[in-house]
Amino acid sequence: MNNKIRTEAVRHLFEAILTLEDEEECFQFFEDLCTVNELLSLSQRFEVASMLKRKDTYLKIAEKTGASTATISRVNRSLNYGNDGYDMVFARMASYQNRDAD
Repeated sequence: MNNKIRTEAVRHLFEAILTLEDEEECFQFFEDLCTVNELLSLSQRFEVASMLKRKDTYLKIAEKTGASTATISRVNRSLNYGNDGYDMVFARMASYQNRDAD
């Protein structure tokens, strides 16, 4: 884990995020917190990660998301050598979707 991000300010931000109760609250908070471009960049990286997990090609990912190959490579490096944060979230999302389908 990168200790550079383990600051009191980052912990405070995460504490705030953990209070959000639904999608609408997320929209409200993140629209205030981030610029449109920052939020779109975050969502683009998450979409890239989703597509990489599905084994889509860089070309297909670039075409669908508009992400550069540098961004795709950076996300791929995080998926393969990072802290497993993407995998944790993808697994939980799948679990929630399966639970909701029952």
